Amino acid sequence: MSAHQEHMHTASGQSSRPLSRTAAGISTAAVALGLVLALSGCGASTPKTPTSVDTTASAAATSSAAKTTSAAPSPTPTPAAPAAPALCTAASLAGSIDSSGGGAAGHVYMKLIVKNTSTAACILDGYPGVSMVKAGTDTPLGAPAVRDAQAPSTGPITLTPGQSSAAVLAYTQSGNYQNCMHVSADAIMVYPPSATDKLEIAHPLDACSNVDINLLSIGAFQP
Repeated sequence: MSAHQEHMHTASGQSSRPLSRTAAGISTAAVALGLVLALSGCGASTPKTPTSVDTTASAAATSSAAKTTSAAPSPTPTPAAPAAPALCTAASLAGSIDSSGGGAAGHVYMKLIVKNTSTAACILDGYPGVSMVKAGTDTPLGAPAVRDAQAPSTGPITLTPGQSSAAVLAYTQSGNYQNCMHVSADAIMVYPPSATDKLEIAHPLDACSNVDINLLSIGAFQP
């Protein structure tokens, strides 16, 4: 081998060995890069940990909802309607007779007046029951008063304490009846409409004990 060929061979051998090391280095770098990329990809799928800002915002929203719920106004209760006054009873009334109505053809027209003497309002509604009696008794003398259809009820009347109402009481003189069995009455017994108790009003009249003779007629109470 000549000196020139030996030099070339040496140069060629020297140059081939550095190239092999370079390729190996590149291969190693590629593997390392692949691992980095793989690790980076795995990290991308890791769920996000809530930050303190997210936690604060969630707590604020919950607190706001709670305040809104607690601030809702309670429904206002409907006030109860006031109770209606009770019916007037004899115990809550005082009675009197006004005979100034005059009369004609053997008839006398009077006013039966009742006054609320209680401390509460009460209601009169309709016709009272009326009879002639002996004072201190409750046995009617003759027939009780018949209702006068010409003086009907105008509806419930509310009597406040101290207020009065009147009904027309008509009396037919007993002398108009030849078969009248005369008996003296000294009081008029009155049952207020729908009441079960009675009041007595002193007023003398001549009654007929005959139950088939009607000497009295009564209208409904008027305002």
